[in-house]
Order: sequence, then structure tokens, then C-alpha cells
Amino acid sequence: MSGAIQRDAFCLVIAAPSGAGKTSITRALLAQEPALRLSVSMTTRALRPGEADGVHYHFADQATFDATVAAGGFLEHAGVFARSYGSPRAPVEAWLAEGHDVVFDIDWQGHRQVRAALPGRVVGLFILPPSRAALLARLVARGDPPQAIAGRMAQADSEMSHAGEFDHVVVNDDFEATVAAVRAVVAAQRLARARLAGLDDFLAGLRQP
Repeated sequence: MSGAIQRDAFCLVIAAPSGAGKTSITRALLAQEPALRLSVSMTTRALRPGEADGVHYHFADQATFDATVAAGGFLEHAGVFARSYGSPRAPVEAWLAEGHDVVFDIDWQGHRQVRAALPGRVVGLFILPPSRAALLARLVARGDPPQAIAGRMAQADSEMSHAGEFDHVVVNDDFEATVAAVRAVVAAQRLARARLAGLDDFLAGLRQP
């Protein structure tokens, strides 16, 4: 009989409007799925208290960031509020080659770019709040000033209009149930026929007398 079935690793892009719980969901997913790897973005913004370089972000100056763009070193990148963010290409491609699935915590624009850069290897998942009122309440609870909250609510409308571009959509009404749903997506993708590159050989081995 032939060897074990070979599986192609994939990238899971998780996107959501600010306040929908994306970061908390991603952290819980990584804690419960230790085989996953997290794509850590590079940014030109300053390091904040409690953050660590290489853990929360790769912190860099604008010249370093621009040089990485010029060298094709990002799978996706964008400017946000006069700061630059990008997903480094090299570690993701190395993890995929080793058979590790990779999680991205980015926005819908990044999702488009990563899907174009890695055709057939990207699964998109969009997180929605249970209601507009619930999203507003979450932003208020974070202590943001009213002007910032108004801006984030307007941005959320724009971001949620792109939910239809994603393969899966989950409404974050119950945190534990949402994490379980995301894990179910990961499990299903790991069993997807299109990713089982060695299935035909495995089946041939099973049919041998």
C-alpha cells in the first residue's frame, strides 16, 4: 500500500470590522489549534506598551518597509492612517511548504491581495457582529472617544459590504460558539478533496490485491 495521504496546507484569512472580536477569536483559535501558524504583519507605527517586536508586529521604519515592497517581500500591504502594514511573504511560504496552515488577521483588501498572490491556497472567513447596536456597544465599552467611535462605525459599514467576497461568514453572537465554528472551518478545509494531493495514489494502494 502507498504511504499516507499528502495534504496541501492553506491560508485562513480572518477579517471583520473593528469591534467584532476578530483579534480575540484569532487568539483563541491559535490556542486551541497549536499546529496553526500566525502571519505577523510588519508595520511602521510605533511599538506600544505591552507589545513585543516579532510577536504582535514586526516594527520597522518607512524606508525598510518601502524596500520590502520593492523587493516583492509582502503578500499584501496597505497604508492605514498614514502608517504602513504588510504581511511578509517568506515565513508564510516556508510554513506552507512545511505543511503548516497559516492564519492572517487582516482586512478585506488584504484578503484580496493574498488570494491573488496564493491562488487556490486561501480560505476567507468574515466575522460579523450580531447587530449594529451590539457593535456600537462593544466600541463604547472599549472607551474610545465619540469621534473615534463614529469613524469606526462608518468604516464598519464599508468593511461589512465586502463580507460577500469571503468563503465563510460567522456571526459573533456567542464567543465560544464562534470559535468552535471557525475551528470547524479549519477542520473541513483540512479534509477538502482539492487539498488531498496524494489521495489518488492512496486509493490505488487500497485497491491492490
